Amino acid sequence: MSIPIQVRRLPHGEGLPLPSYATDGAAGMDLLAAVTEPVTIAPGQRALIPTGLAIALPPGHELQVRPRSGLALRHGIVLPNSPGTIDEDYRGEIGVIVLNTGDAPFVVERGMRIAQAVLAPVLRASWQDVETLDYTARDAGGFGSTGR
Repeated sequence: MSIPIQVRRLPHGEGLPLPSYATDGAAGMDLLAAVTEPVTIAPGQRALIPTGLAIALPPGHELQVRPRSGLALRHGIVLPNSPGTIDEDYRGEIGVIVLNTGDAPFVVERGMRIAQAVLAPVLRASWQDVETLDYTARDAGGFGSTGR
């Protein structure tokens, strides 16, 4: 099933392909860097990489921005707020926060596949104030408690 997403190309995104799936079974669409000149990210530093795209998501959806596994493995390039969420009511440019955890400078070039985007449904929660919660076998066991 395909869900349409309205997209507006910003001037610095002109000429770049729209996000697309690399294979028929891919969950994520590649987001491309719409930089006007190469951006060098030193080890331990981060940068906001523009995509040149603004979108209008259908109601009840978010766009999750996730890292690309190849960049993470080969260069230590991660997204520190992963997954980043693009809300359905946001109309600004999609930007990708990139962190270089590698040991060498990383150069982002125009058109580079910098992240992937996954369209996901959103469920809305309503909080219910209660005096007690039902008991479970885990109960209040926290970090690492199930590994004993």
